[in-house]
Amino acid sequence: MPPCSLRRVFPMSIGFAEVRIVKGSALRRTELDTVILDEARAQRRDRVSRPVACPQMTLNAPVVLEGVGLHTGRMIRMDLHPAGAGFGIVFRRTDLGDAPADVTDITARHDHVGDTMLSTVIRNEAGTSVGTVEHLMAAFAGLGIDNVFVEINGPEVPVMDGSSQVFVETIDAIGLKPLHASRRAIRILKPVIVQDGLKRAALLPGEGFKLAFEIEFDNAVIGRQSIEADFMSPTFRDEILTARTFGLLKDVEAMWAAGLGLGGSLENTVVVDGDHVVNEDGLRFNDEFVRHKVLDAVGDLALAGAPLIGRYEGTRAGHAMNNRVLRALFADRSAWELVDMGASEEAMRPVAVPAE
Repeated sequence: MPPCSLRRVFPMSIGFAEVRIVKGSALRRTELDTVILDEARAQRRDRVSRPVACPQMTLNAPVVLEGVGLHTGRMIRMDLHPAGAGFGIVFRRTDLGDAPADVTDITARHDHVGDTMLSTVIRNEAGTSVGTVEHLMAAFAGLGIDNVFVEINGPEVPVMDGSSQVFVETIDAIGLKPLHASRRAIRILKPVIVQDGLKRAALLPGEGFKLAFEIEFDNAVIGRQSIEADFMSPTFRDEILTARTFGLLKDVEAMWAAGLGLGGSLENTVVVDGDHVVNEDGLRFNDEFVRHKVLDAVGDLALAGAPLIGRYEGTRAGHAMNNRVLRALFADRSAWELVDMGASEEAMRPVAVPAE
């Protein structure tokens, strides 16, 4: 495997981006933040003499996306901006007027997840939130993007077609830019498993990054489905990131009655009624339902703070279980190590992480 092929495994947010935006603020670093940001600074100082084998990536140019919010029904505009090495993925709520950055800015990170009932919602200490981040984060992961500044004028990421496809194609059109700082990855060293009844999520040691998922619905169309997906595969983006969100008609109608899912439609959701799919165009894949659950898992796990090396397994898991398994991973310091992605897979060396 080429030294930098793992760059496509799982690029994720760095987590200390607030400090780059909020000068003088006292926002928290994680231990990962300290290592990655300090390394980026050192490599910028020494950029002439130290070529980077596996660089961090950002956008080649700004790009604008607009669409409806799945749950609010509001039209949302997002401006995606290139960002420097060590910046991570940061959302800024531009609809909050002249509020300071510690109110408007939210780093996309697992410990900032504040709600997982209907989507993955990240929230800062001031209580400002951005919801439905998982499809955009999955697109960033699938494209190998580490650093982006996202300006958004509402409380949730637009749903677009219900998958990551529009995000991927839009970013593809402008291209990516390598940065003069190498990437780090989180290698899983031992099994980390969380369970809640029949729901289960696990992170296991392994090479590259692979995902396995199983769902079971009491419905003739969905039923029981399972899939194994290799994030390294060149077909991953076409076969997983294009799978759309879905729902049962009875559940969709109940959500509408409760004032939720106001932006949901057949343009962005696969709707199942009894033994048939309501959408005229049908399914993109016979097992589109479980494929979308893998997409969600990719987006949720992209909040880890660095690429993952290992294996994810989900059984009837959702956003809550995905976040729980990440929190369990980082709660056990012996379960992971930070490694240099610029080295060969065989020679990939651990990177010292300062004690908290």
